[in-house]
Amino acid sequence: MAEALARDLGHEAVSAGTNASGNVNVAEYAMEVLRELDVDVSGQNPKSVDSIDTTGFDRIISMGCGVECPTLPIDVDWGLDDPVGEGIEVYRETRDRILEHLTGLS
Repeated sequence: MAEALARDLGHEAVSAGTNASGNVNVAEYAMEVLRELDVDVSGQNPKSVDSIDTTGFDRIISMGCGVECPTLPIDVDWGLDDPVGEGIEVYRETRDRILEHLTGLS
């Protein structure tokens, strides 16, 4: 969700997870709550942090989600809970919290 929301706000962004799942069902609610705001989700797919080159990034932000990323130089941790396994309302709340953080970036 963070990558799509950031791009929708005009940021250049890449998102990856420590336990990225290719399972479409896991992302179903995430895609739905993004579409509710007319956020383009085309081309979005789960990526592992091990699959991206972080050199040249201005900032690396952790969503939190109760995991540590010892291999990444995290600049800030937003301390969000992972909505996986929760209902769509939790996904909406998470989306809205991500948006609040993104609009505060300069």
